This record gives sequence, structure tokens and C-alpha cells, in this order.
Amino acid sequence: MPPKKKAVDFEQSLKSLEELVNRMEQGDMSLEESLNAFQKGIALTRECQTRLAEAEQQVNLLIEENDQYRLEAFDSEQDDE
Repeated sequence: MPPKKKAVDFEQSLKSLEELVNRMEQGDMSLEESLNAFQKGIALTRECQTRLAEAEQQVNLLIEENDQYRLEAFDSEQDDE
């Protein structure tokens, strides 16, 4: 079975966030555009934080077994069931 594709691609979310911040820093957005950009930025930030937390949990699941290290995948969807 092929591995599940992560719902959130960290690198793409981070790149989108950086581009959004750069646009906002230029200061030529209307108030409405700025509010929408800010809202999207908050959502992107949360996506990145979630993905980083998941990565940290994956690292924490690294276990030692017979002098060999094995990384057990963390499936955040399992916790939702």
C-alpha cells in the first residue's frame, strides 16, 4: 500500500506564508485585502505549526530495538477515531 500523502505540505505552506508576508510588507494592499491576507496567514501558520508538531511526534516515536533504530510513522488521523 502506498504511503498516505500528507494533507499539508509543510514546505509549500511555508513558501505561501513567506510570499504572503512579503506582499503585506509592501504596504500597497487595501484594508480588505490586508484583512484577508492576515486571515490566510494565520491559517498557514497553524498548518505549519501542526505539521511541525507531527514531525516532532514522529521523532519521539523513534525507538531502539535490538541495537537498530526504527522510525514508527505517526498517524494523526488515528487519534481522531
